[in-house]
Order: sequence, then structure tokens, then C-alpha cells
Amino acid sequence: MSLKKYLLIMTSATLLSWVAWLVVLFYINPDDSGMVGYSLFYISLLVALVGTFSLVGFFGRVWFSREQVIFRHLGVSTRQSVWFSVLLVGSLLLQGTGYLKWWSLLFFIMLLTLLEFFFISRKVIHRQ
Repeated sequence: MSLKKYLLIMTSATLLSWVAWLVVLFYINPDDSGMVGYSLFYISLLVALVGTFSLVGFFGRVWFSREQVIFRHLGVSTRQSVWFSVLLVGSLLLQGTGYLKWWSLLFFIMLLTLLEFFFISRKVIHRQ
């Protein structure tokens, strides 16, 4: 798949995800729909954030990078956008249930940081 086609599909999917999140936000009553409404809210927000942060991270890396091979930025930007989106949506979920405290947020950040270090170290090992 070409880079142009990938970016077109990713942008379209991200815009569609934001539309889905807005539909859930304005047209689904969480009191009536229960767990389904909450799940749709958090899942659509997660997908929309992953797409947005992935595109922003990719274009930011391309803009500031001197590398000629720009495909290398796709994996890193997507992986880091997943971590950041999980952090934001997880924090919202914890806040909604009343479990968000400073120490739980710190633990969550440390867990995601360790996951990122794992993937970075795995990439370094494979290069050798």
C-alpha cells in the first residue's frame, strides 16, 4: 500500500470516528442505554484519538526529521498514539468511576512508559 493511500484511509477513518463519537455524545442517553452507551462513548473516543494522534505524530516526525525513509515513522507514531490515547481515555474512565487519584494516574503512566521502553528495546535488539 502506498503512503498516500494509507494516509487517505487513516484520515477518512479518523474523521468517521470523530463523527461516530459526536453521534454517541449527542444522541445516546447513558441513563437509558446503560453499559452499551458508555462503551460506545469510550471506544469511539479511543479510536478517534488514536487516529488523530497518529496522524499528528506522523506529520510532526516527517516535518522535523531528516530521514529519507518516512515509512519508519508510521509504526512509532501509531504505537505512541495508542499509548497516549489509552492514557487519556483510561483517565476519563477512572474519573467517571471515581477511582482517579494521583497515585493511580502515576502508576498508569509508569505502566505505559514501561511498555514503550519494552518496544524500544525490542527494536534495538533486532537491529543488532
